[in-house]
Amino acid sequence: MSNSSSFNEFLLLAFADTRELQLLHFWLFLGIYLAALLGNSLIITAVACDHHLHTPMYFFLLNLSLLDLGTISTTVPKSMANSLSNTRAISYWGCAAQVFHFYFLLATEYSVLTVMAYDRYVAICRPLHYGTIMGSRACVKMAAAAWASGFLYGLLHTGNTFSIPVCQGNVVEQFFCEIPQILKLSCSDAYIRELGLLVVSLCLAFGCFVFIVLSYVQIFTVVLRIPSEQGRHKAFSMCLPHLAVVSLFISTEMFAYLKPPSLSSPLLDLVVAVLYAVVPPAVNPLIYSMRNKELKDAKVSFPMALEVCETKG
Repeated sequence: MSNSSSFNEFLLLAFADTRELQLLHFWLFLGIYLAALLGNSLIITAVACDHHLHTPMYFFLLNLSLLDLGTISTTVPKSMANSLSNTRAISYWGCAAQVFHFYFLLATEYSVLTVMAYDRYVAICRPLHYGTIMGSRACVKMAAAAWASGFLYGLLHTGNTFSIPVCQGNVVEQFFCEIPQILKLSCSDAYIRELGLLVVSLCLAFGCFVFIVLSYVQIFTVVLRIPSEQGRHKAFSMCLPHLAVVSLFISTEMFAYLKPPSLSSPLLDLVVAVLYAVVPPAVNPLIYSMRNKELKDAKVSFPMALEVCETKG
C-alpha cells in the first residue's frame, strides 16, 4: 500500500459551505447517531440479560445490533467532527481503516441477515427439527463464519483498493471513504483488478439474495397453509421485521452500487450513501421492536435487567 499515493490525507465531501448548515448537519447526524446508539444498545442489553431471549433468533439479532453500531460508528463520528471543526481532511491510514471497517461490517451484516433467513425457514418449515438444526453450537459456528467472511472481505478490498496508484487528486466525493469514489481517483486501467473483485462480490451477494428469496417463498407457502388466523399472525410477526430490514438493506445497497452512471451526481450519491450507511442502523431497532412482544416486554423491564447484569458482573 506504500505505492498508493504521494499524499498523506484525503479530503472528504463537505455537506455544506456555510457555518450554519455545517452545524445543522452536525446536530442532525448527532441525533441519528444517538438514536442508533440507544436503540441498538437496548436490544443488546435486553438479549444479553433476559434469559427468555436466549434463542437463536435473538442471538442473531444481537449480532445484527452490534454490526449496526459498528457501521454507523465508522462513518458518522468523523463526518460530525469534520463539520464541527470546519475541515474535510481524513488521514491516509484513517481512510484505509474506515474502508476496512465499513466493508467488513457491511459484508458481515449481509451474511448475518442471510443466516437469519435460514433460521426463520427452519423455525417455520421444519419446526420439529429446529432444536437439532439450530443448536447453540451451530448458531455460534454460523455467526463466526459470518464474521470471518466479512473480515476477509474487508481485508481483501482494503488491500486491493489502497495498492492501486492514485493520480487524480485526493478529493473523495463522499462524506466517508467509499471504494467506488476512491477508484475514481486511480490511474486509468489500474483499477481493473479491484473491479474484478467487485464483480465476484456481486455474484456472492446475488447468491445470498437468491437464498433469502427462496427461503421466504417456502416460508410463505407454509404460513398460508396454517389453518388458524392466530398461527398465521404469529408466523408473520416472526418474519416481517427481518423481511423489512433485508428489503431496506438490499434496496439501498443495490441502488447505491448498481445505479446507471447517467444517474450519478454528487448530491444523489451523497443522499444514497446516507440512506444505506446511516439510516438503517438507526431504523433497524425500531423495526424489530415494533411487532415483537417479547422484545417490548424485555425493554419494559430494561432497568431491572440492567441491574441483574450488573449483579452478575
